[in-house]
Amino acid sequence: MERAARVMADLPRMSEKQFSRAKKLLRRLCANYDRGNCLLLDDGYDPCPCPQLISNTLLCRYFRRAVLPADRELHEDVLGDCLKYCAGCGRPFAAAARNTIYCPICAANRARRSKRRWAAKNRVQSRKSRA
Repeated sequence: MERAARVMADLPRMSEKQFSRAKKLLRRLCANYDRGNCLLLDDGYDPCPCPQLISNTLLCRYFRRAVLPADRELHEDVLGDCLKYCAGCGRPFAAAARNTIYCPICAANRARRSKRRWAAKNRVQSRKSRA
């Protein structure tokens, strides 16, 4: 239970003005929104109300990653300093450290490319040393 309370405390909160803009955005763009209910949380029996509509905390991961970036100004206001834009693809992401410049996907691709170059260089050098 302590972990859940700690996670809730870390989630960004919105002011009333931001919250009303987020609700409009949610109703207009969220693929999982259906007349006040969340399709992701729906178990097929009882409709589940959308948690993002009833709380000014950014609870919904889908909303944070897919819907909120559509309104860049609101996105920057809500996520503030933890938000950065990837130098590779230009998409917004939450940086784990101050010096992070690539989103996790681009960082993994760059690491893979770098490792491939290093391995190719070492293969060439090992062939020269054998000859």
